[in-house]
This record gives sequence, structure tokens and C-alpha cells, in this order.
Amino acid sequence: MDAKVTWSQGMSFTGTAGSGFNVPLGTDPSVGGQNDGFYPLELMAISLAGCTSMDVMSILRKKQQEVTAFEVQVQASQPETHPHVFTHARILYKVTGKNIEESALLRAIELSALKYCPAQTMLSKAFPMDLVYEIYAQDGSFVKSGEWTPK
Repeated sequence: MDAKVTWSQGMSFTGTAGSGFNVPLGTDPSVGGQNDGFYPLELMAISLAGCTSMDVMSILRKKQQEVTAFEVQVQASQPETHPHVFTHARILYKVTGKNIEESALLRAIELSALKYCPAQTMLSKAFPMDLVYEIYAQDGSFVKSGEWTPK
């Protein structure tokens, strides 16, 4: 995989990769930026959420789960001092649908964590992650929550 970042002006950049899409990169005004793009570490968190989202949704579809809404939230902890690396992450899978089977969701999370998601596999070597889930009925009412832990 190839990627590049090209400077635009000040502390503004544009990132691109083989897919051909562009992503704006920027930073906070306190360090000379204009808040005109994603901060680089935000993209790492989005990358993690996106990678596991695609895995879990694909697996839930194969398991014929009737998902009507799906969201993955990543909350990454960082220290106040440089280099501000992620020290812990909580990944929350929020699944809404008709008769979502908890066992199907747990298996999908497991397969993503242990087999399919390269972002999760790579980043889990750098910091611990808690994988939690919430299941909602089609009308939006809460059904169940829990946590997947490796066996």
C-alpha cells in the first residue's frame, strides 16, 4: 500500500492513497493550524472503527441478521504529554435491528478482532482495547449490552 501527504499551506495537508480519494489534514490553531482537516491520530481511530465495522457488518449479513442501524464508536485515551500516543481504546458496537442474536454479534466481533481486521490486530499490539456492544430493537428500545473478551 502506498500513501502520500502533500503540503497545501501553513499546517494544512492533503492525504491520498491508491484508492485515489483525498482526505484533508489539519491541526489546532494553537500550533499554527486552521482546524481545516482531520488530525492524523483521528484518522487512526476512524481507521480502526471503519475496519472492524466492515468486518462485523459483513459477518452479520452472512448470519442473516436483520440490521437496520449500525455504528461503531472508538474512544481512545491519550496522555497529556508528548507523543500523545493511544494508551487504551474502548470500541462500542451499537447494533439495531429485528431479533439481533447476541451470539451472532459476539462471533462477528470475535472474528474481526482475531482474524479479519488488520487495523485492530496491528493496534492491539500497541495498546489494550475493550470491545463492548449494545443491541437495540428495531423501534430503538434497548435490548442488551455486554463485552467480548478473548477466551
